[in-house]
Amino acid sequence: MNVENWWPLLNSSTRQWLIDNNGDVVPPNILDQIEAVAGPLTPEAPWVAGDDTEEFLLSDQAIDWIEEAANAEGSAED
Repeated sequence: MNVENWWPLLNSSTRQWLIDNNGDVVPPNILDQIEAVAGPLTPEAPWVAGDDTEEFLLSDQAIDWIEEAANAEGSAED
């Protein structure tokens, strides 16, 4: 599942954390929430940056998508 598919399924506080910390290591509680809507974490998922088991990072593609979504949401409030 792509980020654009699971993004609207996340609760607003999780989306806000991802916007505020875009590109940072994703903590287990946030990753659990993503997996609850996107399905199990697999290295093949386009939003996964690799298979480092100690720290989870979103892919560059997902980071860019979240930045665009954040900018679009911000402009909708203006």
